[in-house]
Amino acid sequence: MSDATIPAPSASRAAAAPAGGDPRPGLAGLAEDEVARLLAELGEPSFRARQVADAAWRSDAADWADVSTLARPLRATLAGRLRFDTVADTTVRVGDGGATEKALHRLSDGRLVESVLMHYPGGVDRRERATLCLSSQAGCAVGCPFCATGELGFERDLEVAEIVDQARHARRRLAVAGRHLTNVVFMGMGEPLLNLDAVLAAAAALTDPARFGLGARHITISTSGVVPGIERLASLRPQWTLTISLHAGRDALRDLLVPLNRRWPVAEVVAAARAYGRETGRRVSYEYVMIEGINDTIADADAVVSLLRGSGAHVNCIPMNPVAHTPWRASGPERIAAFAARLGDAGIGVTVRRNRGQEVGAACGQLAAEQAGEPAGPTVARRRELLVAASTAALRGERSAEPPPAGLGVAPKPGRARPKAPDTARQGAAPAVSRGAPDATRRGAPDATRRGARPAPSRTSPRRPGGTTPRGSR
Repeated sequence: MSDATIPAPSASRAAAAPAGGDPRPGLAGLAEDEVARLLAELGEPSFRARQVADAAWRSDAADWADVSTLARPLRATLAGRLRFDTVADTTVRVGDGGATEKALHRLSDGRLVESVLMHYPGGVDRRERATLCLSSQAGCAVGCPFCATGELGFERDLEVAEIVDQARHARRRLAVAGRHLTNVVFMGMGEPLLNLDAVLAAAAALTDPARFGLGARHITISTSGVVPGIERLASLRPQWTLTISLHAGRDALRDLLVPLNRRWPVAEVVAAARAYGRETGRRVSYEYVMIEGINDTIADADAVVSLLRGSGAHVNCIPMNPVAHTPWRASGPERIAAFAARLGDAGIGVTVRRNRGQEVGAACGQLAAEQAGEPAGPTVARRRELLVAASTAALRGERSAEPPPAGLGVAPKPGRARPKAPDTARQGAAPAVSRGAPDATRRGAPDATRRGARPAPSRTSPRRPGGTTPRGSR
């Protein structure tokens, strides 16, 4: 067993962020009845709740000042109680000739999170799509070594409104061009199932016809393998698509590439995902970042086949996005094609994706890492050296002796109710926003091109709509 220890992502970056933030709840994190109750306590007629909802969900307003349907005094009162938008500032970079937009959002406490908006043109047999890859946490506790977010370390969970407002921001940008947001994928910064309460509430807001209004099958939730969270999702029987960040079919290698495998081994993760598919009738997809000489051999493909054969699952093969602190690079096209063909020959549905937005840092965490500043050269060199030693041991089949990442709290058990907002009858009290649970990582933003692999075995359950999107290097 190798005794090489890979240093944890730097904690100094988290410490540099401003302490504290705006204490006002975000409007997008409140249910309709919570908004109606607040307005009633302010002495407003019942129709005001509909006006506020229209402003939040069906207008291009970005601030209370833009809500012309409400009188100025009421706007001022509401602005003192609720944040119309929890994103304090957003910088957008455009790449791929306008097809990819990477947004860096600054929250009220100075934390940075990212979202990626991807445009897919329509065709003879497909409709035009606009898919948003959004974040559920600032930073990440999982610490996958090929992911820029993992290098940042975990900072905090996002509130419900902070998640949803990424989608509201994207929709406002799309509206300028007469377009609509069609799909949302929880594949940005953070591990969604370690902030599951907030993610569930955000998904509810996004699919509520009275609020954001997306169809449930247009939502994809990703996880690197938090088994209790997958089990909780299965118990709720949603119609969302579940995506697993797989990246290796052998425990020794996955211990390195997805460190929470040291807590929930890959067989347990796949078993939980199969159960999710049975409970929901939804096809589960698996993301597989292709890293040259690490996880791209025929033996690796065979390990994936052994895990997934007969499950009806679909695998997305994605070239690794370049990350400064790793010694690795993406597998070449021929290697990826051979890997995908091996899966297809075994009857497993497979898609080879190309990475989107590399010139604008579209892979998860790249812009936030850029803002945080590059780590010192000797630190990067030492980390690369240790990764080489650890990957050599993993390729020999040696399981990691390191413990699972810190902060991997277990998702709440099935049936646990979402906390209700406290009574707001007291003068000046604002309704509370449900916050999340524990800690997390993720990846970039690819586009799919078929490589002639066989389709997944036919199923009687409904297919997911419009296809899923992203993921570059989780």
